[in-house]
Amino acid sequence: MRTTVEISDRHRSALLSLAAQKGLRGYSKLIEEAIDCYIANQSNSTGIKNNVLAMKGSWKKDSEQIKTNIKELRKNWIKS
Repeated sequence: MRTTVEISDRHRSALLSLAAQKGLRGYSKLIEEAIDCYIANQSNSTGIKNNVLAMKGSWKKDSEQIKTNIKELRKNWIKS
């Protein structure tokens, strides 16, 4: 599909250079790879975020014991 995207002269120049290094006539393939990478990264970030949010409150049942353990450990800290 053809579409119009505004890019800076600097980006266009860099893309043309990279395309030439890879033996490509244009930079459409590079743009496609970049978009695929961006979408995969965003999807992965969303998955991680959802996993973390799903754990919200999972320490509640042991929280008092954890707090007690932390207080005990802190008693041994060296104060400077």
